[in-house]
Amino acid sequence: MNPIDKIHHISAIVGDPQENLQFYRDVLGLRLVKQTVNFDDEYTYHLYYSNQSVDNGTIITFFPWSNAHKGRVGSGQVGTIAFRIPKGTTAYWKEHLAKHQISVKETELFNQPTLELQDSHDLSLALVEGVETADSAAILGFHGTVLLSADPEATSNTLVNDLGLESAVTTEKSYSFYTKGTQKHQIIVPKTVMKFGRWGVGTVHHIAWSVPTYESQKQWQDYLYTHHYSVTEIKDRNYFKAIYFQEHGDIIFEIATETPGFTVDESFENLGKQLMLPPQFEAQRAEIISRLPRLDV
Repeated sequence: MNPIDKIHHISAIVGDPQENLQFYRDVLGLRLVKQTVNFDDEYTYHLYYSNQSVDNGTIITFFPWSNAHKGRVGSGQVGTIAFRIPKGTTAYWKEHLAKHQISVKETELFNQPTLELQDSHDLSLALVEGVETADSAAILGFHGTVLLSADPEATSNTLVNDLGLESAVTTEKSYSFYTKGTQKHQIIVPKTVMKFGRWGVGTVHHIAWSVPTYESQKQWQDYLYTHHYSVTEIKDRNYFKAIYFQEHGDIIFEIATETPGFTVDESFENLGKQLMLPPQFEAQRAEIISRLPRLDV
């Protein structure tokens, strides 16, 4: 069984879906690749974005709860989500974000120069320069994330001893890890334990790790069972299959397959242009549309 080599997606809870679209598409320049609904709540959107090429390991997803309470960021959650930008583009992004009146803080959060900011619903984000050059300043995909563990040592053990990530720089304040694949996603685990988080707008619900096939996912499910993790059954999410477990620092982890992918129900050119419903909800299309907030794409 191979180690986890990259993030599959990260899913967060936000507010108004139109505001979400305007920020991630029109400000950050990501591509809306799927309009669908929450499998557990068909009257809530599930919006998927990626880099422009829709590469594996670049997907961020949102559950827009327009009338929900604001969440509390804390332990048992994913914290800051970091995107990777091409080498030499930090100055461009500082100027671009300033034009949109978005405040940016320059830090060393990811052990290197980092631009920290918040989206329109106070979700914590960061931009980190990669070593890759590109023809544009467009976001390449994920750089990594911060995991706000209720037990940092236990989470670190899960990342290294179970998922196979590589240990990197450890400081007085945090542990650091990298996935072993070519994307080298960086995971930071602060050593300080925060007050327990509460789900709501502006919080991250879970992080999903990528596996290539259903067979490898089943191997991971069996492995986690035998290593004392409570793992769900395999759930069909239409664009991938998923299993979920809560690691020992109380963060929700998912393991998701790369197949069948987002073109299973619409062409690459038309991704994200219309509402795509899971087959079990198709008969309710008119009712679902009537209860979803308006979304102009």
